[in-house]
Amino acid sequence: MTTSTYSLTWDLDVFFQGGSNSTEFQTFLGELKETLKSFDQQVSTWSVENILDDTSSFVSILESLQNSTQKLGQAGAFVSCLQAQNTEDAKANELRGAVATLRAQLNTILTNFDDKLTNIKDEDWNNLLKADGINELEFVLNERRQKAKEKLSKDQEALLNALSVDGYHGWGEMYDSLVSKVKIPFEENGEIKKLSVGQAHNKFSDPDRETRKDVFRKWEEAWDDKADLFAATLNHLAGFRLTIYEQRGWDKVLKEPLSYNRMKKETLDMMWQVISDYKQPFVEYLNRKAEMLGVEKLSWYDLDAPVGDVNSLFSFDEGAEFIINHFGEFGENLANFTKKAFEDSWIEAEDRAGKRPGGFCTGFPLSSQSRIFMTYSGTPSNVSTLAHELGHAFHSYALRDVHPLKRGYAMNVAETASTFAEMIVADASVKNAKDDKERLTLLEDKVQRSVALLMNIHARFLFETRFYEERKNGLVSKNRLNELMMEAQKEAYGNGLEEYHPLFWASKLHFFITGVPFYNFPYTFGYLFSLGIYAQALKEGKGYEEKYMALLRDTGSMNVEELALKHLNVDLTQRDFWEAGVKLCVKDVEEFLEMTK
Repeated sequence: MTTSTYSLTWDLDVFFQGGSNSTEFQTFLGELKETLKSFDQQVSTWSVENILDDTSSFVSILESLQNSTQKLGQAGAFVSCLQAQNTEDAKANELRGAVATLRAQLNTILTNFDDKLTNIKDEDWNNLLKADGINELEFVLNERRQKAKEKLSKDQEALLNALSVDGYHGWGEMYDSLVSKVKIPFEENGEIKKLSVGQAHNKFSDPDRETRKDVFRKWEEAWDDKADLFAATLNHLAGFRLTIYEQRGWDKVLKEPLSYNRMKKETLDMMWQVISDYKQPFVEYLNRKAEMLGVEKLSWYDLDAPVGDVNSLFSFDEGAEFIINHFGEFGENLANFTKKAFEDSWIEAEDRAGKRPGGFCTGFPLSSQSRIFMTYSGTPSNVSTLAHELGHAFHSYALRDVHPLKRGYAMNVAETASTFAEMIVADASVKNAKDDKERLTLLEDKVQRSVALLMNIHARFLFETRFYEERKNGLVSKNRLNELMMEAQKEAYGNGLEEYHPLFWASKLHFFITGVPFYNFPYTFGYLFSLGIYAQALKEGKGYEEKYMALLRDTGSMNVEELALKHLNVDLTQRDFWEAGVKLCVKDVEEFLEMTK
């Protein structure tokens, strides 16, 4: 294999030179302040009386909205990259605070704007939506107006925005600060190293069970050490959210996440129902894996353990070439785009201390570029993660010619493109295996992913829904949080494990994210939804890429039920679609069980 040399670190200087000390970025923040000030003035002086006599002022406001959100998106993406690459960067934390303040200002302006939208008479509104420069935004504008009607008065919402900087988002920042201080001691070659959370997590796929077990003990101790602080943080985040819901008269905790994800409760219920009905094959897989590892029953720290003695490691270049080649079998757009992402240093993958855990993809809207963050140590699972994040970046690329105000897709469909990309690579890995041993290893990696999305995510969802119900009655103690998590894990894993991870609620960033409520079920939705698309792609071959991109282009301007009906001709509230997706996962399990008889 010819190896090209792709950079393991990303290029942020192309946006603003000088990292967290960038004078260019300071200037940009100053400009953004001015942009928001003039947008505020524009909205404040805008009158909705006789709106049809002057549609141009509304078009102008929409242009300012677009400009403000894109600039804020650019600033937010830059700061999140700075923080992720070095958790000790105190200056980046300050910048995050500055951006959070500007975001709150924009939210306050939008509260005023939304309030005015609700004051437009229905008849005038319907006519306004027919005007040039406005008609293509019908879906997003109707959605804005409808959501505004469900909120408090303008002044109350403005106050909430102002209070949320320190009273809500501040708790999310508190969590990040606490996590950056968590270090896991690990002995290697007679020397004790202090691993970051991200580095320690990679050890759970170590082939040696004693290593995994040892890291897990220390992992639990490290999270338990600060668990009282994590519990207080989680309680205050949930308390803030619940207070707002109560004030707005929203009695269902899932109202906001469902509305945010543009999906119906029937769709969500049907998805979990079908998954619950098909747990047994996955429990059989867990039992078989335990047998192969020589234990009675798997423990939490065995879930990511490799099976067999194939220890395939890919250099970063090899991983990159593998992804590009197999993306090319699906379509040229995806392959060419991905090659460019590697060549132009869009990816931060270096395995070093001081980085935050996990992986993400963030978009720089003014530059039409993305940046991908992960810690790459060469495992097949790392290659999958890389493909996953590149799928996110491709989603943004597919939307590049769509009106910027129609690019706001929700998390459930965001996880569709990423999972689809991951699936191409996972499938290719299994098909291209050198021999049965390697094939088994890679197939198991694929099954692990199904277990994560159909069992682990299910546990998160069960935990979070139950926690919120209990939080309505007062603070939930650390010990009770551990109990709730254990109960959820036992149910979601079909009692298939010997030892669970009661402190998972503390170690999982997703429970502490303030921007998106219930950061769990959209992953499972995206996984099964993309399986449906993937099945279609296999049927139609290389020509499917155009249809796939057309679906991605619609993700910001339809609810998911409409999207599925238009592009896949299926009804998501019915059982069939979900069952077909879960059965594809079960097929992998059956093949694994057959190979390991």
